[in-house]
Amino acid sequence: MPPHTTTSAASATPLESRSQQAAAAAQADAAKAPGQFLPPAAPVQAEIDAAVAGAEADGPRWLAALRRRGAEAFARAGFPTARNEDWHYTTTAPIAEGAFVSNVGATGEVTGDALAAFTFGQDAWPLAVFVNGRFDAGLSRLDRLPEGVRVLPWADALREEPELVERLAGAVARPDDQPFVALNQAVFADGALVVVKKEMEADAPVHLLFVSDAAATRTANHARVLVCAERHSKLTVIETHAGVGPEVSDREASGAPVYLTNAVTEVDVADGASVTHLKVQREGPNAFHVAHVEARQGRDSHFVSFSFAQGARLARANVYTVLAGEGCGATLNGLYAVDGEQHCDHQTRIEHAEPNCYSRELYKGVLGGRSHGVFNGKVYVHPAAQKTDGKQTNNTLLLSDAARIDTKPQLEIFADDVKCTHGATVGRLDQTSLFYMKSRGIGAEQARKLLTYAFAADVLETIELEPVKVALEALTLERYTA
Repeated sequence: MPPHTTTSAASATPLESRSQQAAAAAQADAAKAPGQFLPPAAPVQAEIDAAVAGAEADGPRWLAALRRRGAEAFARAGFPTARNEDWHYTTTAPIAEGAFVSNVGATGEVTGDALAAFTFGQDAWPLAVFVNGRFDAGLSRLDRLPEGVRVLPWADALREEPELVERLAGAVARPDDQPFVALNQAVFADGALVVVKKEMEADAPVHLLFVSDAAATRTANHARVLVCAERHSKLTVIETHAGVGPEVSDREASGAPVYLTNAVTEVDVADGASVTHLKVQREGPNAFHVAHVEARQGRDSHFVSFSFAQGARLARANVYTVLAGEGCGATLNGLYAVDGEQHCDHQTRIEHAEPNCYSRELYKGVLGGRSHGVFNGKVYVHPAAQKTDGKQTNNTLLLSDAARIDTKPQLEIFADDVKCTHGATVGRLDQTSLFYMKSRGIGAEQARKLLTYAFAADVLETIELEPVKVALEALTLERYTA
């Protein structure tokens, strides 16, 4: 349906769902109040309508309802503009205008050798590979899973664990106030279910690797990941998004493909469980990357998140968690390192809903060229969440006069017996340290690079999984000392 065509309920065909009517009404509202949001282009709306109609015709009833809720939420919200406070510093206009629709899947041109740069040198780790948004069994290694761990691509999960998928999908990451979550929920075609059984501790991490090659040009990848850690279990999940092939991944390549990644990861952490989620974003230089990771924690659980971002033309990463049980802990750390014309936006939210919980957060940014960084971190403490202990820090290093950062750490506290602090620093390289290194015979440029690496490596040291930490340190070292 064209973006400005309205369809009345009386004239709707049987295949037209409520989402189409909601989209038409929302577009009419947008015409009356321009600037509130950007409606989807006709191809995107057509994909939404087709996904909902397909689920209503062939899928289980709950999946049809899930897609319909996503479509209706996206119809109300559209692509956000600067009038949306959560997107005040990040424009989605290039994404809306790009009219990205889901791609056709694996091209057959991606080889195991091409993936070596993204697997941390660990051939024994379980690996699920998705090429242009579709699971590739030939490139994956799921025959050596740790005891008590299951990893299923979306089609297998629907067939083998339908009740669990129905319980998890859309239960943690809600579409109502997150437009890109809503869009993902309406049209996602593939993804993974990762489950660790109760009382089990996985002795190896599960790696989900999403790669895009040249065939991804002008397309979208809407990946959906469900992670379920049952009672008193322990699991580490690595989620990597990357461009492969010299024409995609080379930061200096001209004419690199333009594509969209819109990923949603829902993490259910049961009582006493521990989940570590490590996200690595190394998209191509012209990519748009939007990702939403959200966890819900049970009593005495722990959720650890690390977000590493250095790719994409425009990147937005949400990391949210709700500490919904007494005695929870949450640790959210991250590093974003960008330059040129890159734009990188991180938004975090830690919601303390129950007493005697703690949270720790450290995000660092290194910005060069004319890049723009955004950090918006919120810690929300409910009235019942007495004895909350929270600390949030954002530190940014500016390497050029044209680079800029908008940082906004926030505390919203509605309990009276808490210990919470937050802070942000923005600055340039310390001149005293530069002078000291030059006085020891180190050249000025090399001294700048080493100090930049040291600033970034500090937060990387918080990663407990040694091969990942070493690999990301090497990437950072290469970026700033090559």
